[in-house]
Amino acid sequence: MRPVRILVFAKAPVPGHAKTRLIPALGETGASQQALRMLVLALEQAQTAAIGPVELCMNPAPDAREWRDIPLPTGIETSDQGEGDLGERMARAVRRCIERGEAVLLTGTDCPDLSAARLREAAAQLATHDAVLHPAADGGYVLLGLRTFDAGLFHGIPWSTAAVARLTLEHMAELNWRVWTGETLHDIDEPRDLAYLPWAKTLWPSRE
Repeated sequence: MRPVRILVFAKAPVPGHAKTRLIPALGETGASQQALRMLVLALEQAQTAAIGPVELCMNPAPDAREWRDIPLPTGIETSDQGEGDLGERMARAVRRCIERGEAVLLTGTDCPDLSAARLREAAAQLATHDAVLHPAADGGYVLLGLRTFDAGLFHGIPWSTAAVARLTLEHMAELNWRVWTGETLHDIDEPRDLAYLPWAKTLWPSRE
């Protein structure tokens, strides 16, 4: 079995730039605090899964001032997402890993339910499948696992729409890949999604 690397894509949790769709509910500072909390949780779960190296693919680059005061767990590798749209940036990172003999689990930081146990299950399924995917309730995906690369998975995809997972799975079917699909999970993108945070009750303690 190929070694499995977890690639975690993340934007710096800076007020006014991180989780901007949550700002109407939480304000700029509150939205960035939630982004930081989800970032730390995602990295902790990735390390706890203990299936291979954990790499944080950062936007902007790791040496940018936006990351200067952001606490990260020890043992995390870091890299620059680089230029281009989301698909181009993800494709570069995945291709780099696969070309050096690794399999990849690609995630973001927006799904607190993407636990260490689910990451381990995805890695186990990747041993007997070409790809694994956990759909998101909004039509995207919260995890994409690959042990072979095809650029079509990342090109021509209307990112941040309800068609992302469907089009990705359709392309995999055209390639005759063996695909394992996990349960549908929730990203935290809009104010209505805040109910799916494990710590949701702490956001508005006066409403308890």
